[in-house]
This record gives sequence, C-alpha cells and structure tokens, in this order.
Amino acid sequence: MRIWIAGIMVMAAAGLSAAPEREGWKLVWSDEFDQPGLPDAKKWTNEVGFVRNREAQYYTRARQENARVENGTLIIEGRKEEFTARDGKQSHYTAASLTTEGLFDLTYGRVEVRAKLPRGRGMWPAIWMLGTNIKTVGWPKCGEIDIMEAVGHEPDTVFATVHWFGYEKGKHASFGGNLKGQKPADDFHVYAVEWFADRMDFYYDGAKYFTYPTEKAGTDDKNPFRKPHYLLMNLAIGGGWGGQKGIDETIFPQQYVIDYVRIYQSR
Repeated sequence: MRIWIAGIMVMAAAGLSAAPEREGWKLVWSDEFDQPGLPDAKKWTNEVGFVRNREAQYYTRARQENARVENGTLIIEGRKEEFTARDGKQSHYTAASLTTEGLFDLTYGRVEVRAKLPRGRGMWPAIWMLGTNIKTVGWPKCGEIDIMEAVGHEPDTVFATVHWFGYEKGKHASFGGNLKGQKPADDFHVYAVEWFADRMDFYYDGAKYFTYPTEKAGTDDKNPFRKPHYLLMNLAIGGGWGGQKGIDETIFPQQYVIDYVRIYQSR
C-alpha cells in the first residue's frame, strides 16, 4: 500500500496524476491547474513588456491580477488600467503571456488545451509554439505553430496557422486554416495539434479542420518543424491583427480561462 501511495504522490509531483491517457499516446507533460496562486514556476515562465505586433498590453510577471490559478483553472486576465512597470514603461492595458521556454519542449506529439476564450473587439488570445532556437536563428526561421488564434472582431472563427522562412523566395511564409460558425467565448473547447514527421493535424473539439504538410517548409535540415518547440499561451490586446477594428474599452476586464494543458508523445 505504501508503495502504491508513494507512486501516486510521485505522479502528482510530476503533474500527471489527474490527466488521462489517450490511446496510442503517452502523457509526457501536463498542468491541471489545481494549486491556487501564481502559475507553477517549475512549468511556466513569462514574457515581459511590450513584446510584438504593436500590441497595446504590457505583459507582466508574477502578478496575480494578470495570471493566476483559481477554481482549478488558469486565468489570464486582460485589464484596462494605468500601469507603470519597474523599467518605467507605461501602459493603458496589462495581460500575461506564459511559456515553457527553457523548461519544456518537444519535437512531435499531441498538444491539447481546454480553454474558454475572452470576447470583444481587440481581444487576441492564442495557443502556440516557437522553435527553441529562436534566439540564434530568429523568427521565422525558428518556426511557429499556431494551435489556436482568435480575434474579437471575428467572434465565430478559430484559426490555425504555421509560419516559417521560405528559403526559395527568401522571405516569411505561412499556411493556415480556420473554422467558422463557432462560439469559442461561450464555453470551454478543446484545441489540439497532432504533430508528426510528415504533417500537423489541427483539431477543435475532436474535429480535424486543417492539415499542414511538413515538407512545405523544406526537405533538408533547415526545416524548423523537425526540431524542438516550446509552448506559449497569451492574451494580446490590439496589435496588428487583434486591433484591426480597434479596442472596445467597455469590455474590460476580460478573462482567458484554461482548464488544462496536456502534452503527449506517440507510443
């Protein structure tokens, strides 16, 4: 009995105890968000500041107003507030971007996230991955896998997109799909990618709606989608895509609620 209990405790410490197995897949990493407070620092780090895409929000670190675990979920909250960071930068909006950079990465596997999206013009939540070599080769040569993106001005659509550097044309390339007629802000839905050596299949509540053939990014070792990637989950406000029709300042605060993150590799 003590061996069995110890085994359960070890599994819990690894964050895998509450996550079910899937046929043909082995669970290798998960967060069920069952410990209230700040996100688990052993699993998540933060992007900080004004990071990309001319977005309006300042991403904060270790600030529960923007990222916290409560009631068994991770809440990433976008807020309209006057905020002055320690570096002196000022913003009218705050939010959070959590990543596994330096803590966990994978090459091939299934990434599955159950989440309820925020709503309103200016919202831009995402679940995505970047190549771990981004600091040496830069973007888009590192590769980018957008498992889910949504923008508030298109509230009935979810998007999946893959980005890379097209050497044949010497510039950024992308290929994506979308699923219309959905209500991602009304309830929780499961967003997933199954990443294999030859393709990536993207799913919404178990329905496959987009496939990316990996060889689109090349057949040699420059193909970023045969190399490790880490995970990101963020809530952007405004920016090049999210802010195309402005930001509705009456909607705040907005919450991006994540029930779980589970990552599997094929058996």
